[in-house]
Amino acid sequence: MRTKMLCGNWKMNLSKTEALTLAANVRDAAAAYAEAEAVQCVLFPPFPYLDAVSSVLEGSPVMLGAQTLHEAESGAYTGEVSASMLVDMGCELVLVGHSERRHGLGESDALIAAKASRALEAGLTPVVCVGETGAERESDATEVVLLRQIEPLKHMLARCALAYEPVWAIGTGQVATPEEAEAVHAFLRAQLGENGASVPILYGGSLNGDNAPSLFSKPGVDGGLVGGASLKAEVFSRMLGQLRNSSGEDSFHVHA
Repeated sequence: MRTKMLCGNWKMNLSKTEALTLAANVRDAAAAYAEAEAVQCVLFPPFPYLDAVSSVLEGSPVMLGAQTLHEAESGAYTGEVSASMLVDMGCELVLVGHSERRHGLGESDALIAAKASRALEAGLTPVVCVGETGAERESDATEVVLLRQIEPLKHMLARCALAYEPVWAIGTGQVATPEEAEAVHAFLRAQLGENGASVPILYGGSLNGDNAPSLFSKPGVDGGLVGGASLKAEVFSRMLGQLRNSSGEDSFHVHA
């Protein structure tokens, strides 16, 4: 059975005080289902807040992740952060290949594969982000783009999680329909071969408390990578409940 995951990518937002308050609220909400372990909850704060947020989450079911890493273990890379540093901060997961880094910072498929490999060597689980632009979607190139993005990673994907984030949906208010998301997730799962049954595939892209239930209801959608909605404790907490309910567990209530 695949793990259900809800990941909150805070991006470059929040003050330290706001980050600690948000982390504490999510921690308290997640405690409502700690025994069942029905949903894996992960927070991805900005680098400067990792240590402080790690302290807030200590002893809770909420896991800590980082938003990226450098592909080298150490060296003269001013401003960069290594996998071992992230482990020292208490991180267990790391985002790799988010579209804002692919398209905004020019990260290539090969570089993203190198980062994922470094993360795995350090004991981190990479959450590998893939997705097509609006132009690629309109030209029916979605599958071609996704194949290109995962090809350098195929030998390691069994130890990763995947996040399908159509670029045209990120921060735009547009969202894939549940049927569209399910179709793409099925395509990605087919590429994983015998590992397809065990690798979580999440959906991201303008995901929020209103559209999450219909997306989570699809059996091929194993959770979400949430951006803006993860900055609101009450919304993100509600989404935790929605994802847990979609797994067939008894309903529960969370408070933030």
